[in-house]
Amino acid sequence: MKEIKAVVKPTRLSRLREAFRKMPNFPGMTVVQAEGSGYHPNKPMRPGIRSELADYTAKVRIEIVAQDAEVEELLRVIHEICHTGQVGDGVVWVTPVEYFHRLREER
Repeated sequence: MKEIKAVVKPTRLSRLREAFRKMPNFPGMTVVQAEGSGYHPNKPMRPGIRSELADYTAKVRIEIVAQDAEVEELLRVIHEICHTGQVGDGVVWVTPVEYFHRLREER
């Protein structure tokens, strides 16, 4: 199993959710409000608290635990919906999951 985490623009969440709902056996996701700041080498930074506070932008973090065979399709959908080619599109990464158990099920 793998865990997919993606930090994306909140404006993409609705379309992303609809695309996931169309996927057979979609494993579900957790959505968390987040703020972020990335590395932008061509963006000049002015000193001061106002520019520091303005540097953070609203994002959502999506977390999905999925079977290995599902990961590529989930990544394709995330990229297709969330990629605009603009600064601030977000990031996505995948990590291995050592243990996963649904609490409603007997152990």
